[in-house]
Amino acid sequence: MLGLPKATEMNRPLPKKAIFDRFKPSPADRQRFDTEIRRLAIVHELSPATTNIAAGESVGAFYVVLVSLRGTEYDKRNLLLLAKLIDQNMLFVLEHEGMARLAACRAGKVVQSGSKPLDEWNIHLTGLNLEAVWENIITQIGDVEITEGKTLDQQLAADEERGKLLKKIERLEKQARSEKQPRRKWELVEEVQKLKNIKDSIL
Repeated sequence: MLGLPKATEMNRPLPKKAIFDRFKPSPADRQRFDTEIRRLAIVHELSPATTNIAAGESVGAFYVVLVSLRGTEYDKRNLLLLAKLIDQNMLFVLEHEGMARLAACRAGKVVQSGSKPLDEWNIHLTGLNLEAVWENIITQIGDVEITEGKTLDQQLAADEERGKLLKKIERLEKQARSEKQPRRKWELVEEVQKLKNIKDSIL
């Protein structure tokens, strides 16, 4: 799967009941998780033993987890819950009827790709150690462009802030177009311009 080396392949089911029994999530978390996710399995282990790539300072291994969804959409809180319960770096393959998105949790955020047929996905293992490989995979799936001088986490935070500003700008622009009072319309236009200046200053 994902074009990864055969030596990394494994098939270890992750029964939902075992996860619930061990970690005891809240009833609301458990119901949401069970409603959206049909089953889970670890399908690849990437470690020095399976890849001949050295461990990194904070990443000694990571796993590919196949998540079979009941529908096309999912709540990101389910992945954040898994990342919280299972203290491992995990690349999630979110599959439904042959289509798949890739996702990973990083710094409390979910980074995800677009959707395409599962058999068209290929992940490239690039980096001097597994920590670099893991970070490069996150930039691949999230299409993240790291500005010079920033770490991956800093760039993800900046991108998230820019995304929030864009949504606010779109909302205010729509409001300004429908506003009938000239003074209020002008105030909204000025606010939009200020937000655009802030957005443009975030690298």
